[in-house]
Amino acid sequence: MTDLKTTVHDLMPALLEDLKDLVRIESVSADPARLSEVEKSAEKTRALFAAEGFEAEIVRAYDGAPPAVVGEKKGPEGAPVVLLYAHHDVQPENDPADWDSAPFEPTVRGDRLYGRGAADDKAGIAMHLGAVRALGDSLPVTLRLFIEGEEEVASATLPELLEKHQDRLKADVIIIGDSGNWDIGVPALTTSLRGLIRVDVQVRTLTHAVHSGMWGGLVPDAIMALTRLLSTLWTEDGSCAVEGLVSGPAADVDYPEERLRAESGAAPGTHWVGTGSSVERLWTKPAVTVTGIDAPKVDGASNTLTPVARAKVTIRIAPGDTGENAVARLQAHLEKHVPWGAELSTKVIDTGEATVLEATGPAYDAARAAFTEAWDGVAPIDMGVGGSIPFIAEFKEAFPAASVLVTGVEDPDTRAHGPNEGLHLAEFERVVLGEALLLRNLAQG
Repeated sequence: MTDLKTTVHDLMPALLEDLKDLVRIESVSADPARLSEVEKSAEKTRALFAAEGFEAEIVRAYDGAPPAVVGEKKGPEGAPVVLLYAHHDVQPENDPADWDSAPFEPTVRGDRLYGRGAADDKAGIAMHLGAVRALGDSLPVTLRLFIEGEEEVASATLPELLEKHQDRLKADVIIIGDSGNWDIGVPALTTSLRGLIRVDVQVRTLTHAVHSGMWGGLVPDAIMALTRLLSTLWTEDGSCAVEGLVSGPAADVDYPEERLRAESGAAPGTHWVGTGSSVERLWTKPAVTVTGIDAPKVDGASNTLTPVARAKVTIRIAPGDTGENAVARLQAHLEKHVPWGAELSTKVIDTGEATVLEATGPAYDAARAAFTEAWDGVAPIDMGVGGSIPFIAEFKEAFPAASVLVTGVEDPDTRAHGPNEGLHLAEFERVVLGEALLLRNLAQG
């Protein structure tokens, strides 16, 4: 391992420069004005892997669809085939004033590299690239590549891409480089993820706005009805009150209170909601969040009863549940609890399935050995994730015989999707070494 460890250490400066170049590309897939940047990031990604000997090209489900990069670099005859996944699109930066440095100008401060996509998930691309460079001409497996360009906007064309390019993507092992590790210095394999549903909920109580002095106290306004309806989504302790959703046990992992406080950003006086262990509440129980409300703004609001109001309701669903069940259960709950005869309408925006991975077998043995070696004897833990990577279920369906390993570069202070997203540089070096060792181990297994 010493030679490989030295090789990874020596290639880090150039690899970080390539990562910085990727971060500078504003590949925000949700912003139509920056679709040319998404194209630019796809071409940059393609060129980086082509320079390492991949037959790499940009593909899309149809003309005008988001660009993905597909490629292959052959290893020895008869060697295992490994598919490397990451995504080159990023979340919007939102208000740049919330950042300590420009979001698309990669900046090193202390032990971190900051910038939108510096971790999620352009560092996932760099992780794969670094492992390939470390192994060089001694590549022990055949590598296939799939770098997606629409993960942050729900991967709408992914099923079509998987079907269209199945022969080019089929593998014995799939490494999904879009998750993280338990802590700095403690590696992990992600073995469960919650799914999600997003539903727009609208209530109407009036055909038009009316004077609140003339009609308030008799006619319910829409905000009154909506807030009453939304409040029924939680029990008194803050648990999800929607009946019929799945809950389950979680791994016996200690999540210290001080870490929960620091990593969640909870205000000092905030109490936790729900019941059960913290990891059960975060990984294996459903959680309801209202992520947006359409109603008149406070500034300039008139003294009228609002006729219609709308909210976006998101439910993170536990492993073992389905999006179809969650939508049906939420719909039934809303219909049962809508107050004062208000007119209710709902629109399902999207759904994503939860995932449970059977974390056993030769690929997992190879990964655990590799990570333990890369982290100087610290064995990886099996970790759940409260967030969602719905496409993992689609990979499992498309390639049922493949072992799926979910790894990544993030750590508890990465702040993916938020201001000051950052990559821990020392941990990134371990991640690259861990993947290089994993590829070596897969060839030996």
